[in-house]
Order: sequence, then C-alpha cells, then structure tokens
Amino acid sequence: MSENLIPDSKLKTSEQLCPKVGHHRFRAVFLFCIPAFLLSSALYALVLFLFLNACFPFSLPGKNRKDFAVIVVAGDGSPLRSFPDEKGVWRYPVRPENVSPLYLEALINYEDRYFYLHPGVNPLALMRAVLQYMQSGHLVSGGSTLTMQVARILQPHSKTVAGKCRQMFRALQLEYSLSKKEILGLYLNYAPFGGPVEGVQAAAYAYLGKSAGELSHAEAALLAVLPQSPTRMRPDRHPRRAEAGRNKILDRMAKFGIWNAETVASAKIEKVQRHFHARPLKAPLLARRLKGQASPDAPLRTFIDPLLQESVAGLIRGFIADTPEHSSAAVLIAENRSLAVKVYVGSADFLDNSRFGHVDMVQASRSPGSALKPFLYAVAMEEGLIHSQSLMCDAPFSFSGYRPDNFTRHFTGPVSAAEALQRSLNLPSVDLLDRVGPKYFDARLRQGGLHPDYPSRQEPNLTLILGGAGTSLENLVCAYRSLAAGGLSAPLRFTENDPLRERRLLSPGAAYIILRILREKRRPDLPAGRLFLDNARQVAWKTGTSYGFRDAWTIGVTDRYTIGVWVGRPDGTPSPGQYGRATAAPLLFRIVDSLPRQYGPPPAVPDSVSREEICWPLGKAAKETDDDLCHERRQAWVLNHVIPPTLPDRSDRLWLGNPVTIRINPRTGLRVDADCPVAGSQKKVIARWPAATRPWLPPRIRRKSRIPSPDPACGSSASNREENIRIMGIEPDTVFRPPGAETRLPSLTFQASGGREELYWLLNGDLIARVPAATPVVYSFRHPGQYQLTVMDPGGSFDSVKFRVIGGGE
Repeated sequence: MSENLIPDSKLKTSEQLCPKVGHHRFRAVFLFCIPAFLLSSALYALVLFLFLNACFPFSLPGKNRKDFAVIVVAGDGSPLRSFPDEKGVWRYPVRPENVSPLYLEALINYEDRYFYLHPGVNPLALMRAVLQYMQSGHLVSGGSTLTMQVARILQPHSKTVAGKCRQMFRALQLEYSLSKKEILGLYLNYAPFGGPVEGVQAAAYAYLGKSAGELSHAEAALLAVLPQSPTRMRPDRHPRRAEAGRNKILDRMAKFGIWNAETVASAKIEKVQRHFHARPLKAPLLARRLKGQASPDAPLRTFIDPLLQESVAGLIRGFIADTPEHSSAAVLIAENRSLAVKVYVGSADFLDNSRFGHVDMVQASRSPGSALKPFLYAVAMEEGLIHSQSLMCDAPFSFSGYRPDNFTRHFTGPVSAAEALQRSLNLPSVDLLDRVGPKYFDARLRQGGLHPDYPSRQEPNLTLILGGAGTSLENLVCAYRSLAAGGLSAPLRFTENDPLRERRLLSPGAAYIILRILREKRRPDLPAGRLFLDNARQVAWKTGTSYGFRDAWTIGVTDRYTIGVWVGRPDGTPSPGQYGRATAAPLLFRIVDSLPRQYGPPPAVPDSVSREEICWPLGKAAKETDDDLCHERRQAWVLNHVIPPTLPDRSDRLWLGNPVTIRINPRTGLRVDADCPVAGSQKKVIARWPAATRPWLPPRIRRKSRIPSPDPACGSSASNREENIRIMGIEPDTVFRPPGAETRLPSLTFQASGGREELYWLLNGDLIARVPAATPVVYSFRHPGQYQLTVMDPGGSFDSVKFRVIGGGE
C-alpha cells in the first residue's frame, strides 16, 4: 500500500504550483520588492526613532543648560570682566555670524566637510574609519561628525560600541530638533579648549586676547584644532604641539584649495604665544557693580571704550607708584552729550590689597573739599547777588564763631568772584554761602540730583562749602556735566538700558558763565601761550581737598567729556602733602592730553548772558557810574542783563550804603555833620571799598575811598566811629638781626594798641595769629628777607609796617 495519501494523479509539480515567469518579470518583481523592503525598513526605523526620541528626549542647553559665564563687555563687545558658572567654567556666548569666517572654514573642512549634507551621522565616514582601523590596527581617522561631537560634548558617553551608538542616536536627535546653524552654534559655545575654557569666544580671548570675530588665518587654524586634544595642545603650556596641530590644518586647507599656498605659508610664520587671559579685568569694579543686571543668555554691553579704559588705567598705575603707601585713585569719564560712561576705574589696582583695590572709590561718599564751590557761585548769580567780577573780600573774618582759613593761610584782600572761584578762596565762598543760605543751597543741589551726606543729626551749615558734607565722585561728575549741558544734570548711564533722565541744576546762563570762568583758569603744566594753540587740551577744572589731606579731587570738563579724579587712602587716613592741585590735577591733565583730539566750535553764548564793563568798588555798570566813583574798570559776564552792586560790607557795623554822601568843610577838607556850625559846607560822594580790604589797597585808592576825619569845629560827633589801631615798637624800615654771635634768625614780639574784639596778624599776607585785642604775639622767623606786618580787626581798622630781617652772617 502506497504511503502517499494523495494519489499521484492529484499531485501538482512545482511548475504547476509556481508557473514559469520570464526573466524580465522576475527583475521587475525584484526591483519592486527591494525598495519596498527598504522603505518599510525606513518607516519602521523612523517609527522606532520617534518612539525612542519621545522616551529618551535630548536635554538641550536651552532647557537644562550649562550656564554661561556672566560677562560684562565694553562697547565693542570685548570682555571687561566675567564671572564663571558654579563649576568655574569660562564660556562666553557667541553666534555663528559673529565668528570669523576663517574659523568656520577651517572648522568645517577639518572636522566635517559634509556637515551641511548628512543627517547627523555620515555612514561613509564611519565605514572609512572602520576599514582604516581594521587595516592599520589603530585609529587613523574618526568617523564623528560635528553633530556627533556636539552630542558627546553635551552628553558624554563611554568609549564603547554602546556608547558610540548612543552618540549617533543623540546626533540624529539634534538634527531632528535643530537647524544646522543651531547645531553649529552649540559647538561654537560648548567645545572644550583646555582648562576652564569652553567655546571659541572664550578661547579667543583666553589665548589670543581678541574676539573670535577678529581671527587671522593662523589663529583660526589654531582654534579649530584645539578641541581635538585641548589639554595636550594648550597653547599656553604646549606651544610647539599647538603649532604642529595648527600647521596640520593649514596644510589641509591648502590641499583642499580652500586657502592658497601663499596664505598658508604666511600663516605658518606666526608663532604660537604662551598667553592665557581667561579672566579679563579691564573694569572689574564696574563689572562687579553691574553683575546683578547681567544674564548668562547674553553679555551685558556697557558704553566703556576699551582702549581709553586701558590707557587711563595705565596712567593711574604709573601715577600711583609715586604716592604714599596705601594710596589709591579713581577716575570716571562720561560723555557730556549722553552721560554714557566711557572710563570707570574704581581703584588704582584691583588686585593690590595693600591699596584697598577692592574698594570702589567711584561710589564712596567722601568729603569733596572745595569741589562744590562752582555751584554756589552759579546759584548766587541766579539769585542776583553777584556777577563774574563782583568785588569780594579775601580777609580773615569770623562768621558767628566760625573762623575759616584759606588752604594756604594766605590772604589777598580785594578779589573778583571769578578770581575767588579760580583760586578756590575759602573766605569769599563762606561769605557768599552765608548770604545765599546753607539750607537754600542744599535744596538747590538736591533739586539737581546732588545729595550731600551730612553727619548724623547735622543740618546744612557754612561748612558745607568747604567739605562739611560728603558726596561721591559719581555725583560730582554728574553735577559738573551740567556746566557743559546747559545746566542739566542726570544720573550716569552705563548701558543702553539706562535712560537719560535729566534734571535742572543750573540755568543755561549760569552754567555757561561758570564754565568760562573755570576754563580761563590756566593749566599749571603748560606755558601760558600753549593753551590757545591747542583748544583740544583746554579744560574747565576745579580742585578740592578734604580736611586733613584725606581726599584730593579734580573735576574737569572738556567740550566732549566730563572727567572726575579722586586720589587718597580708602581707609580715610590722612596723606599729608597730597592735595587737589598737587596730586589729582596733574593726573587729570595727563588724562585730558590722552583723550582723542576733537575740534569743534566753542559753545554758543546763551541769550541770557552778556558782557558788560563794570566799576569797582561799587560793582555797577561803568556807563552808569561817575568817573570819580569808578576806581577800577573790569569786564564782567552778566546774567539776565542784571548788574548787581557790590555786596554790603559785613565788617562795617554801621553800614551806611555805598556810595556814601557826606558834607565837608571846604577850608579844611574835614567831615562835618548837618548840625555843625560851619558855613558853606559842601556835599561829597565817596565810593567805599569793603573795610577788610583796606590793608591791601594802593595808597591812591585808599585816599579816594577814605571818609575824612570829623572837623574839630563840630565838637564831639557821633559820626566819628573810627577806632584807630597801631602797631607798637616797630618803626618803618627797621632791620632786625640776631644779637651778638647768634646765627639763628630772631624772634619778635608783636603788639598793637586799639582795635576791638580780636585782632588778625598777617605777615606778607599770611595769617600768623588770631588773638584777642591787646594780646602780644611771638613769631620766630625762618627765612631772612623783606616783610610787611599787618594787623586788623573785624571792623576793618588796620595798621601795617615794613621791616627787614637778616641773619647773623650778613
């Protein structure tokens, strides 16, 4: 019995089951099946990729980012100071369009020539790398694309097959999620360049000291090769290795025809330098101040001019070496037009602890000395008290118990308001503040944005104008800027985000007059004629010195900039001999001379300002003053066409006005009263000078302004209020010499009769004593020579005598 359950007749051959197909039909089926298989495989792979991508998403920096260093940059984008992330990494954000095209060419052609063609993984490059490895037994070329390198940088993996597969998957994820430009941007910002440096921008500044947008061919090639072996080829540690790697890229660029042979040969000549500047400190205190405004997303761009900043910082370093130990200096420069800060040097050396380099003296509140005086004179002009040539008195005086001295203890008697401001005389300024009112002056300053700091429980008083209240270099620069901006002050602007908020501090006319007065003050470092040859070097400047030589200030205003300079010890200890004119002013002039030269027309004269001829001692317009009453003519700047007369004489207890009208006996020339029995008396008008100026007046002027003595024919008269004062014991032209064989110069005792209250003793204009009336004064001479001794009382009564002192050998 057959084992076949199906009869043979029922069986079908293979030809029956699968009919013969022609060769062309088989080929068609094959051509259809293979693409279908590949398509279905690709679809399955795509579905699998989307599934895995959803299950294992790539954590991009934008969501869970490795923070960039917080960086504050100058106006041109160069870093001033950066603050690393919590891991100490220095990484500065940069976009591909801000990177040199030379670097991008070197990077793409060295690392991944087909970057813009592949989907993140280059199969041909992988196959080539595998074959080369199998043939040589070691790695000849890598198969990683730029995208794969970015994946490895952002998510490091193990050097295994599994790790490589993971890297390729992450690369595909990057290509799926980002554009080629975005992937390139990740590489530019996160590629390792050795040590704490990541990203091409940080590397460019660290190793080359420049932006990644300013690279040469050699520099571009150097930075392109570093991420391959960042530790082994760090230029600051292994310059020869770095140079060899750079030349390898240069050769490849020539081989591919990207750069010509001549360019490559020239690039190879450049030597790799051992530089490392990962932490710039061009304006460290400003950066520290603005750090809170900065964001890791982008640098905080300031208005700082990096070249000017470095120049001024260098001047300060050279200058401070000649100052006493623990001294520091600060400089602030702002544009007059916009108040944009171009230079901010808060200390002499940020890294020098012995000079308190970490203390920002731009913001510190210190005594400004005389630096507020220009604003007092401006306010007084606005109030109609003075014009630029108003007669003022530089002589010792007591203001309700407050007895200020001049800085030099020297007095010159009659001075103009302009001269008093230029020479920073204290007595005229205190006198003027007393008339304006300390509280009113303080209110005007605050209205304009300058807020003096007073000691606890102290109100504005006369010491305000001599440094009795604190302020900062920053506030002074803002205030002085008003002189060049029509009287408008405003807070400083450090970035574009800072609005220009101007406030009225002075009227345009007052600001212009004060600016002219300070600008006419000759620079002591230049010959007199040089100022008028180079307008770019002209500057309106004012100094200030705080009590005890603790702070030396100079503020300068040019056509374009306002410059503030402070020198002193941040801990507040005195620096004897360091004062504004001798210490801060020379530094200011060096800075002014280093500024870019810009020539322009002088500022326009406001309509409220005019030039008028006035007369001393009355202070009125010359055209309205009789010749007999005009003892001296002067050209004055006048505000609002108002010519205020000379201020009342506060030293004259019985002030009768100026001029004074009296009657005289024509036969004797002596003064008579209305009830005096003298026939034919005549009227006489006398222009009086302030009583305290009389010791300095020429004899001719003194005679013209003296009120005659009362005529004896009138008997006793209440009008006789002269209280004569006389120096006793010294005859005119006396010669004093040491007794016997003594070689030391003599000591003399000075005494006077008459006078009231206290007496002021001056020797050649220098105050040597202030004592009660009838009190003798002992003075020891240090130098031989001709001397003039003057004694005066608060009422203006005085006496003077000339004598000579010689040594024992003469």
